[in-house]
Amino acid sequence: MKVPGFKDVLLAQRQIRPYLPRTPLHSFPAINALVGTKVYIKHENYQPVGAFKVRGGINLISQLSPEEQARGVIAASTGNHGQSVAFAARLFGVKARIVVPQKANPGKVAAMQGLGAEVIFHGATFDQARLHCETLAQEHGYRYIHSGDEPLLIAGVATEVLEMLEDQPSLQIIIVPIGGGSGAAGACIVARAVNPAIRVIGVQSEASPAAYESWRQRKLVEAPNRTFAEGLATGTAFALPQAILWEALDDFVLLRDEEILQAMVWMVERAHTLAEGAGATPLAAAYRLRNELKGKKLGLVCSGGNTSLEHLRQALDSTKDE
Repeated sequence: MKVPGFKDVLLAQRQIRPYLPRTPLHSFPAINALVGTKVYIKHENYQPVGAFKVRGGINLISQLSPEEQARGVIAASTGNHGQSVAFAARLFGVKARIVVPQKANPGKVAAMQGLGAEVIFHGATFDQARLHCETLAQEHGYRYIHSGDEPLLIAGVATEVLEMLEDQPSLQIIIVPIGGGSGAAGACIVARAVNPAIRVIGVQSEASPAAYESWRQRKLVEAPNRTFAEGLATGTAFALPQAILWEALDDFVLLRDEEILQAMVWMVERAHTLAEGAGATPLAAAYRLRNELKGKKLGLVCSGGNTSLEHLRQALDSTKDE
């Protein structure tokens, strides 16, 4: 696989611009007070599918060959990657099939179906759904769209950080959630090209630490996958994002799910925005690291807002006595 570079990100920005609005980068006094420094939040939860991955979906599907378009595409997802593929497939008249775990987020499933995708339920976890997806792709000849090992996806999602630095070139630290790692890999590509002094920090749940352990050990490993946060819920690391993270990610933080739930509530209370678990993890990490971040200009990627009502209730219940 070709490792995407900054030129690929610039080309992706041109590719997706006709189809996606630029998302805002906001600073909130209450968040600044909580973290103790100037914080800017990139609102990818404002995307038409509620998450950052749609950037990659459009960049990839818009560049499929006519033969690939005719075969149709298939992807495995806990929700946001699937919505991205479904949205982009509808734009370009391509048949999409999405394999999801049996208990996938119902809102995300409904969104994928509403976008015209065929949703196939299989297995208890993302990784079980992914293996079934790969089998179906082989059997039927569909163009399989991996959620991480796709250069065009990484270049596409990297445009979120390119926009951040266009709006706030003086950002010193960018914190990004990691599930498969495409968003963090994209952040590293852009930060290193624009200003190598920018530190990129990844964050994941300690309940699903496959990407963290792979980054730490510098080899692809599997790990338990138990987090409630779908966007972080992978039990195995992906080769292409990890190759980029091994080279360029400055730090990696593991959080307890309880910290992520608290950050979801802070996002509602202090940033007036709905963030799913993965989208709230950068704020949770910033709060954890607040003492060492003082005086720094900080960018947080709110990767998505597609939380379920169940998870929102869980977050509110977990903090109601505090």
